[in-house]
Formats: sequence, structure tokens, C-alpha cells
Amino acid sequence: MRHEALEHILTPLSDGDLALFTTGMISREAFNIRDRAENFYMIGSMGLLNALGLGLALQSPMWRIWVIEGDGSALMSLGTLPLIATLRAHNLIHVVLDNEVYESTGGQPTISSEVDLAALAEAAGYARVWRVSDPVSLQQALQEAEDTKILTFILVKVTGRAPEGLGRVSLTPEEIKRRFSQVLTRV
Repeated sequence: MRHEALEHILTPLSDGDLALFTTGMISREAFNIRDRAENFYMIGSMGLLNALGLGLALQSPMWRIWVIEGDGSALMSLGTLPLIATLRAHNLIHVVLDNEVYESTGGQPTISSEVDLAALAEAAGYARVWRVSDPVSLQQALQEAEDTKILTFILVKVTGRAPEGLGRVSLTPEEIKRRFSQVLTRV
């Protein structure tokens, strides 16, 4: 269901939506589903994406910022959750795709089966927190996040692994940065 969840997130994104994807399989899947200049693929820096997303949301309030990471990445940066909540970036939508494993390094289990990431986001003070595990609930959460324009955290419990033979992001980190920077200067 992770691949389908990414399709649900990526398909309706408009030119006013910037989407940031965590390192590893999530970036690779997003790139293969719908690459666009408004996508930023974090290459090799697990756990830093939500801080980057917060900075971008604060500096660029005219954009809606989507931070899409896995449970492993979210667990690596728990200290950032209260900072994000305190600064209340109304244009930030934080999505965690939780399959309870470190997908990119071979499927070792994370602790997200024991740690409720949505409860942590609530405790940190996110304005709206969703827990979803099916396409209908995900669609409702995404629609509300777009409509309400408040700081939102969406925990998506997913199953499945990345498709066999999934291609890598074919852009270099320099190309990703250059392309994304050009988007930011359009406004």
C-alpha cells in the first residue's frame, strides 16, 4: 500500500505544492511515480527532511510544503517535532509512511510498532493529526490538509515493500538542487 499511498499524495499536487521526499526508497518511488521540478529528493541524509521542510515552509509561506518521509526517518529526528509544532507553519503537511521497517537498508524492523508517531505529533502540538491505514481515510486526510491550511501530521500505516527493479533517482544531487532552486525563484 505504500506505493498506492504515494500515488494518492503525488497525483493531485499542483504547481503551488512543493514536495520533499526522504532518502532511499520513498524518493525512488516518488521519482518513478511522478517526477516534477517541484519535487526535492533527499539523497543520503536520513532524518533531516522535516527540518528542511520546516525551514522552507517558514521562508516560503506562499508555497504549500509536503514533507513525505518514512518511519525510520521520522524516528531519527523526533526532536524536530516540537520545533515544527511550536513554529506552526500553516503551510506544512508532514506525512509519515510507516511500514515499520528500514526499507532502504534491507527491511530491518524499526520501533514504530511500539512507538505511536501520531501520538508524539499530538503531544508536540501539531494543529491536526491523522492516523490512516486505508485509501479512503488517506484521501480524507489529504483533502482536509489542503482545505484547512493548518499544520498537519498524517501517519499512514502501510504494508508492502518497494517494487522489484525500482529505478533510482536519475538526477544528481546538484541537478536536484538547481532544478528545485529555479522553482523557488519563480514567485
